[in-house]
Amino acid sequence: MLVSCILEADLAVLSLSVQSWYRHYRAKPDDRTSEVICSAAVDLFNRGHRTQEELTRILIARFPGAPVTYVNAPTAGALH
Repeated sequence: MLVSCILEADLAVLSLSVQSWYRHYRAKPDDRTSEVICSAAVDLFNRGHRTQEELTRILIARFPGAPVTYVNAPTAGALH
């Protein structure tokens, strides 16, 4: 996961998007799920998805609940 220069405001967007995913699924945060969801959020951000709404929508669509994140899928692109 290569992260170019990300501003504090951008980090806030990423954080809020991940928090929204957890709230949407009423999932309890854990290290493995956070690793997968955060990695996917950064990947999406680097691909040009820059708003909280857009990131949250894509994360919810690609990762429909916490159990899915345990599949051997380290990036958002690995799920179809």
